Amino acid sequence: MAQHCPECGFANADGANYCQRCGAFLAQSEPPPGATTAAYKVSDTGEFEEVELEDIVQRGAALVIRAGGGRAGESFALEGDRLTVGRRPDCDIFLDDVTVSRDHAILVRRGSDYYLDDCGSLNGTYVNRRRIESHRLADGDELQVGKYKLAFLSR
Repeated sequence: MAQHCPECGFANADGANYCQRCGAFLAQSEPPPGATTAAYKVSDTGEFEEVELEDIVQRGAALVIRAGGGRAGESFALEGDRLTVGRRPDCDIFLDDVTVSRDHAILVRRGSDYYLDDCGSLNGTYVNRRRIESHRLADGDELQVGKYKLAFLSR
């Protein structure tokens, strides 16, 4: 059964959160009461290591995958002044799915703030359900890159 976009009327696949044509938000999916997401990182040996979000955020800003690609909970500490996001394996934040462009976006530190800049991606980059070209990130912002939803965390 198709989900029709409230903005443009496009018939999207069932379960889609954003319109494939215009990027409008389709439906709010609420997690079950008391549900939490465990965060982890992939070690040098390829094993999952559970991490506490507070420990990551105390060292600086981080991105945590909330949904997409079976990688919910994976975290990325934002270290450095420029991080690449995309489907290219050498990207700092590698998101392996055809909905993600090879060079999808970049995260740039400007002073004490992080900015997310779209790199002309085919499917666009979204922050809090709005398509962006460049956006200053704030704690708790929800990013969407292809089918991946990520949370920006900072203190």
